[in-house]
Amino acid sequence: MTIASPPTSIDATLSLLQSQGYVADRALATVLFLALRMKRPLLLEGEAGTGKTEIAKVLASGLGRRLIRLQCYEGLDLASAVYEWNYAGQMMAIRLAEAGGVAGDRARLESDLFSERYLVKRPLLQALEPQEGGAPILLIDELDRTDEAFEAFLLEVLADAQVTIPELGTIKAAEPPIVILTSNRTREIHDALKRRCLYHWVGYPDAARELAILKAKAPGAPAKLAKQVVAFVQAIRKEELFKAPGVAETLDWASALVELDAVALDPAIVSDTLGALLKYQDDIQAMQGSKVGELLDQAKQAARG
Repeated sequence: MTIASPPTSIDATLSLLQSQGYVADRALATVLFLALRMKRPLLLEGEAGTGKTEIAKVLASGLGRRLIRLQCYEGLDLASAVYEWNYAGQMMAIRLAEAGGVAGDRARLESDLFSERYLVKRPLLQALEPQEGGAPILLIDELDRTDEAFEAFLLEVLADAQVTIPELGTIKAAEPPIVILTSNRTREIHDALKRRCLYHWVGYPDAARELAILKAKAPGAPAKLAKQVVAFVQAIRKEELFKAPGVAETLDWASALVELDAVALDPAIVSDTLGALLKYQDDIQAMQGSKVGELLDQAKQAARG
């Protein structure tokens, strides 16, 4: 892996993202540049499938840094996010000490049991350790899936790049990790955490940028098909849907159409492949029949424009 220095300008940040196949707008490049320059965590909010997680991945690849990912979920606790003790190993050590007749030296045994030898390091603790090539990229993904208690714990990590382990004390990073947090906004993130971060909303791209993304990620799609796919997706996002398709679904749909050797959209192939674009049956049902034809006409007109 080639190690690169952080970008020194907004234009250099745009170039870094583009070199990894990520088509960003200038607003995103600006806040990412500032986060790197100011060494502040960056909170990215937006609808699912708009490329928030991918930003951390391309940043790690572009800078040649290790990517450490903490996937959040309901019920996430310190044992899964920060550390836990190897209880099986500790029990074995206690039994060996008893068998060897040294269990009476309680202080020495406790010191050994609660040492790094038996410490199982989870993503947040790993991110505070020195890494070859520089500080890692710490991706805290889908933070909105956790609860407020876990958010409160994160404050110490984000503000001071440290965690406290009662048996060992405070562990502080010599070089703070580059932190990217994402949220699909299924609930509001607490203000105390937001204050410690720079913030950016990652919305759906406009047609021109979505077409550029499609060309970069699915170069095998014929030009006419790519334009029609983007125009159709742009049109369908304006409909009343339970879940509008993100960029990830646009790419999935385009790839599916390429596999079917499609060179242009028609009502039959759109209806047959809507499951690659929409993920809820009610949405698919609402788009069937004459609605597909109506949106397809709009898309073809927009693609010709």
